[in-house]
Amino acid sequence: MRESMEIAVRAKVLEVVPFVVMVIMEGCTIALTIWAKTVMSNYGMSPFVFVVYTNALASLILLPYSFLFHSDARPEEAVCITPGLAVRFFFLGLTGITITQYLVFVGLDYSSPILVCAMGHLVPTFSFLLGIILRTIKLDLRNSSIQAKLVGTFITVAGAVFVTLYKGPVVRKSSALLHLEQHLFVFASSPEHWVIGGILLAGASFSVSIWNIIQLGTVKQYPHVMKVVSFYSLIGTVQCTIISLAIERDLSAWRLKLDMELLLIILTAIFGGVIRSRVQIWCMQLKGPLYVPMFKPFGIVYASFFGISFFGNSIYYGSISGAIIMGIGYYAHMLGQIRDDEMRQDREDKNRDTSEDKVPLLQDDSQV
Repeated sequence: MRESMEIAVRAKVLEVVPFVVMVIMEGCTIALTIWAKTVMSNYGMSPFVFVVYTNALASLILLPYSFLFHSDARPEEAVCITPGLAVRFFFLGLTGITITQYLVFVGLDYSSPILVCAMGHLVPTFSFLLGIILRTIKLDLRNSSIQAKLVGTFITVAGAVFVTLYKGPVVRKSSALLHLEQHLFVFASSPEHWVIGGILLAGASFSVSIWNIIQLGTVKQYPHVMKVVSFYSLIGTVQCTIISLAIERDLSAWRLKLDMELLLIILTAIFGGVIRSRVQIWCMQLKGPLYVPMFKPFGIVYASFFGISFFGNSIYYGSISGAIIMGIGYYAHMLGQIRDDEMRQDREDKNRDTSEDKVPLLQDDSQV
């Protein structure tokens, strides 16, 4: 009786803890995004410098950590890094680090965190469209999974157009307290370049979609996930350094001081480079590959809450409405993916049952 109760409690904990952890992770991501926006606006930090320093520190932490993380791997599981894998690491760094982070932080500099959250929901849409173009996805309109993904694509694209082109009225005027808060933290650019920011952030989501496709094939060849992350993070840092030095030639922009900039770089590198990756891998191992993406729309909730609570003059009905529409489209995509996985699992179960039924017949034939 006591053992059964302990098992039940442990099962409840395993249900609650990953949920709480992922909700906290999304909140921390939005908080760091608002902080990055503040440092770029109030301190004049260059997004090109920020990307280089953040990824350099993250790579220094990730490389030794990845080998410790996979230290229990058996010798027969070791995989040599072939030229083909090296090319994959290069393009993972290019799409997942260099292009994506440049577009995200420059887009953030032109817009606000809520637009960053909204445009992040375009990733499944772009992945679906790329799958059709590359013919890895068969466009069967009778398939319920494809139908859900098509509906999700339409809703997400409509939401993206809406949130980019229509801002609408301010949600509410700022009080004296909110004016004080806006001196400490910045939520949106002034003046805002909403359309430019939206296009840049949509480009970042497209780059992430390409990165997902490359990463999927890479992990199949080199299953040590954290090592893959550390390798392409290091290569991406080198790429960012070369590009940023060519763009940001003002040496004063590269000088770091003991202020908010340095603290933001350290926290972003530790959280984004190590903590978030490790937590997401743990949650996926515990709950499955679709568990982590389910929490992406929580960013909209956090961004809207922070925007309404502390930045009244910086958030608009159009941005909130468009972000919610994109969140609905995102979940429609997820529903399609869940159905797709269920159908794939059913096919595997049927094949397994068929193969098991054939074994006794083969054995009987061999005994005759």
